[in-house]
Amino acid sequence: MTTTNRKRRTTIGDVARAAGASISTVSRVLNGVDSVDAALAERVRQTIVELGYRPNAAAQGLARGRSGTIGVLVPDLANPYFHDMLKALSDVARGSGRRVLVMDSGEDPYEERELADDLIRHSDGILLCSPRMPRADLAELAHRGHPMVVTNRVVLGLELHAINVDFFRGMLAVCGHLAQLGHREVVYLSGPEASWANAERLRALSAAEDFGLTFRTIPCGATAEAGYEAAPAALDLGARAVVAYNDFVALGALARFTDLGVRVPEEISLTGFDGIGMARYASPALTTVAVPRELLGRLAGEALVRQMQGASEVEPEAVAVELLVRGSTAAPMRREPASS
Repeated sequence: MTTTNRKRRTTIGDVARAAGASISTVSRVLNGVDSVDAALAERVRQTIVELGYRPNAAAQGLARGRSGTIGVLVPDLANPYFHDMLKALSDVARGSGRRVLVMDSGEDPYEERELADDLIRHSDGILLCSPRMPRADLAELAHRGHPMVVTNRVVLGLELHAINVDFFRGMLAVCGHLAQLGHREVVYLSGPEASWANAERLRALSAAEDFGLTFRTIPCGATAEAGYEAAPAALDLGARAVVAYNDFVALGALARFTDLGVRVPEEISLTGFDGIGMARYASPALTTVAVPRELLGRLAGEALVRQMQGASEVEPEAVAVELLVRGSTAAPMRREPASS
């Protein structure tokens, strides 16, 4: 026969009996209701401390009409960009006594809307990370009045608390670096069509034409597999410099160039974006743009907590980026003239 020394957990009934109060009175004290006699309320609080009673957070939330949960929707959990954000957000949530519920839309703009509806039903506030959904869907969600913060999406004319990375300035820095090396034409491996971040990158590439850099675009995506598949098309265009939508795409392209015997950066320069950890350890290490993802997650979490506490702020915030020049970029090799 086995025995156990596990101590029975103190219940709200134990507190009520020890304090000489009803369970409903103890519940009102726990929930901050001020209709309880001051002396009785103090006796209940002392009893809670003496017995080491810990109220059930979920039950308290339901009693108050709240779930104690922050809902987060991301386009792709496989991307470490969102891992770093979620870690910082989780720290903020835990500090405010809340949990985090995460859903992945799989880069499907229309799946996003349905998942966002689910999150609103099951959480006190939601964070939409880089949402791809149409403007009309985003507007409808915003007009519900449910606490909501958006990262990496600007929608003109819509009151949203948005925290955005300065993708335009980051891509412009990449273009300036390549132009200084002597490149005059780049091939851009474009990201998801519905991505605002991709649109900002394209806007920067267009602006870079003012200092003599032209570009051509190859539809790609956001994964290493997409970069691997798109790399030969970049070579077919005679590219001496390839700018990838993100580091994942760049790493996939780098692997394909290696398979094809194309040397980076001697024969072709390659850049990424986002500054994920593995970009530093590629061979060669990727030139990229570092995005402070932890800061982005923390700012988003803090803004959402403020909204859930009653703040009505809608002012956008911007997060700066930094160009990291590494071994994957160099001046273009001079083409040898064809022999007659």
